[in-house]
Amino acid sequence: MARMTWGDRLYTGQSGINFVGRARLWFSISAVLLLISIGALVFRGLNLGIEFTGGAVFAVPQATCSVPDARSATEGVTEGGVIVTETGAGIVRVQTEPLTPVQTQEVIDVLAQTCNVRAEAITSQVVGPTWGAEITSKGIQALVVFLILVTLFLSIYFEWRFAVAALAALAHDIIITVGIYALTGLPVTPATLIGFLTILGYSLYDTVVVFDKIREDTKGITGQSVLSYAEVANRSVNQVLVRSINTSITSLLPVLAIIIVGAGLLGAGTLLDLAVALAVGMFIGVYSSLFVATPLAVILKSRQEDIRALDRRVSSRRAGQARRGDDDTAAGETASVAAAAPGSAAGTRAQPKRQPRSKRGKK
Repeated sequence: MARMTWGDRLYTGQSGINFVGRARLWFSISAVLLLISIGALVFRGLNLGIEFTGGAVFAVPQATCSVPDARSATEGVTEGGVIVTETGAGIVRVQTEPLTPVQTQEVIDVLAQTCNVRAEAITSQVVGPTWGAEITSKGIQALVVFLILVTLFLSIYFEWRFAVAALAALAHDIIITVGIYALTGLPVTPATLIGFLTILGYSLYDTVVVFDKIREDTKGITGQSVLSYAEVANRSVNQVLVRSINTSITSLLPVLAIIIVGAGLLGAGTLLDLAVALAVGMFIGVYSSLFVATPLAVILKSRQEDIRALDRRVSSRRAGQARRGDDDTAAGETASVAAAAPGSAAGTRAQPKRQPRSKRGKK
């Protein structure tokens, strides 16, 4: 007989993680992560890119200068507020506050002299803050429409309790992802905003897969009294656990390739902004689908009257089985004691009948 794998044991219920029974533990972990994320947003804030704050960006190709040298030379013209980074393609990227046309030309000249490149080779881009505000407004509109459609879909396909749980998981994912950006200081660009909206769809997909399995396994569950709703739901989550892990790994591999190859070797900053948001969101989305959305949906569902009646029947049935088991054990122990007791019918040993003394010598 072939040895069962971990996935087989999860599917058959021989082993598994108690997602539903330890809901307080998972919620406590999420609460801590949410508090840290909100604290980072309040006290550190987001490192908004130039598209949201406005400013100028200069790209110096094949630069021979170091990052400190480029920063020092640029600050001599702009008087501070300079961010200098070096990409993997040998390009020095200089970001400044909004500049006048005269200051822009002065920065190009000083960078050309410091980095030993031609002034014509340096590209500059001036961005106003209104463009970032428009992107933010459009992003919020898309988010509102997305949430409305998601709520309608989940309420019709499942029920409102599952819709509430899924929306809570989505909010959980966005807050923690944004909190990580605030905590690490990663720049927030329009590509990051696109990544935030993309991970909502990914998180929702994983949640719907889990919810669909629960709905399939709990259909007609009130017609029996062997398993409670929470136990069946927990078994369903464990059965799709391997699928969720495999899906996450296969989805993260190309994203990691973008981070390592696209951003690290080719120096594509926009790819890095998008890929980091996707990687963080995918990981948090898988966690929320299993440890937040499912336990919350089961808790809301368990308040339904027919589910509460089912739980009472299951508890009553198991209490009766426990009592019968105790009675059978007690009866068996009593029978064993009675059988071994002296003078009992089962414990009396047959003795040979002795003859009278007067007849012992006669034959």
